[in-house]
Amino acid sequence: MEDSTVFSVRSHCVGTTAVIYASDYLNKLTGERIERECKKQIDSGCRALIINFSETELVNSIGVSILLGIIDIAEKNSARLIFAEVNIQTAELFEMLGLTRHVLLARDEEEALSTLTALSAAVSSGH
Repeated sequence: MEDSTVFSVRSHCVGTTAVIYASDYLNKLTGERIERECKKQIDSGCRALIINFSETELVNSIGVSILLGIIDIAEKNSARLIFAEVNIQTAELFEMLGLTRHVLLARDEEEALSTLTALSAAVSSGH
């Protein structure tokens, strides 16, 4: 049986946006937990996801492939996806692998939330 204090994915909602916190090392195990949490949030009505990488030091290749799966899930559900507080090495990795063509990077959670607000305002005003 899993110890939920060690293995739970921290997340909270701001309106229809879910903020999900990635762990210090994004690998198969932690990546799958984040993916499950993203699916759960979209299934419960969230229209946008922010994955906060403030605690993430390393992302391995399986972690990257899971993130690609999350990008795919978000696109299929017309949900917006932003990665926040990505460190420089990880941002360079995402850039090199082409993830940044599908996802916005924000300096922090606040910037991610204000970007989403601006994007939804532009959509509703027809721009």
